[in-house]
Amino acid sequence: MRSATRVFLRDNNGDKFFGEGPCRLLKGIARTGSLRASALEMEMAYTKALRLLRHAEEVLGYPLTEKTVGGRGGGGSRLTPQAKEFMEKYERYRDACYAANEELFRQIFPEECERS
Repeated sequence: MRSATRVFLRDNNGDKFFGEGPCRLLKGIARTGSLRASALEMEMAYTKALRLLRHAEEVLGYPLTEKTVGGRGGGGSRLTPQAKEFMEKYERYRDACYAANEELFRQIFPEECERS
């Protein structure tokens, strides 16, 4: 048995604004050069992807993407330096949360860990 951890960040109103979905979306933009292509890879509507990014940008106070010419799938985009830095921080935080959660799980449920 393993514990399940979902790591997301909330704004001052308690609403989620960043987690694995937006992080995967940004990684897709970095790889494809297109928000639309990244959204399609995730089977997400373009409008939803755009809303996710705009909400995160509003909370963070800086742009995560900037428009470029072209890009695979049309409508080129690339990550801003701030977006790259934020993603790296989020991923470090997420990984630390996973590790801490696993350790707590082993401490609280040692008998379940021995069975698996």
